[in-house]
Amino acid sequence: MSVFNQGSPHSTFDRCERIDILLPAGEFEIMSFELPELPYSYDALEPHIDALTMEIHHTKHHNAYTNNLNAAIEGTDMSGKSIEDLLANHCDNNAVRNNGGGYWNHCQYWEVMSPSSGGSPSGALASAIDASFGSFEEFKTAFHKAAMTRFGSGWAWLGIRESGLCVCSSPNQDNPLMDGYCIPILGIDVWEHAYYKKYGPGRASYIEAWWNVVDWKEVSRRYADGQ
Repeated sequence: MSVFNQGSPHSTFDRCERIDILLPAGEFEIMSFELPELPYSYDALEPHIDALTMEIHHTKHHNAYTNNLNAAIEGTDMSGKSIEDLLANHCDNNAVRNNGGGYWNHCQYWEVMSPSSGGSPSGALASAIDASFGSFEEFKTAFHKAAMTRFGSGWAWLGIRESGLCVCSSPNQDNPLMDGYCIPILGIDVWEHAYYKKYGPGRASYIEAWWNVVDWKEVSRRYADGQ
């Protein structure tokens, strides 16, 4: 984990859940993790993120992580555990680390974006950003640096620590839930498949455009849940 702030971790949380079905006998049948439907159409984030990238990213990449995660845990003592439990306690299993990370990371990625978003946060989150970074613009500078200096593929994160908010980055499909470094409340995918069709090698242009679709209400909800 590349770190841009310090502190101690809180507990973790997530909204990516497996699906269980209650059988007539009153027992639960453990179902596999499912690819979530997007809360908006593939073209809803245009012109900032193009529809083709969104469709491929969701139906191919995220779907593959979902299927591979299910295959990795099927028939093992990991079956039936939450994605949070898998990431926190079973990331020594490479298939779980890579595919479980890919599953959770993309769930949050879709949820922290929305059409007609952008702007800046308000309320408690805005105050926390000012306290930890000095200003919203200084936070964006730190986040941009984390995303740009992540060599190869990975993610940049805004997270909660006991000392305040932090910015960090992780390689591949790793995330801060795996080592408990922080509670991630906002993450950007800087794998090339997230931006290359529209921006080519221009990762910086993608990051700048991405701010226009960040759903600060959702990030604020995650901040409140992480307190």
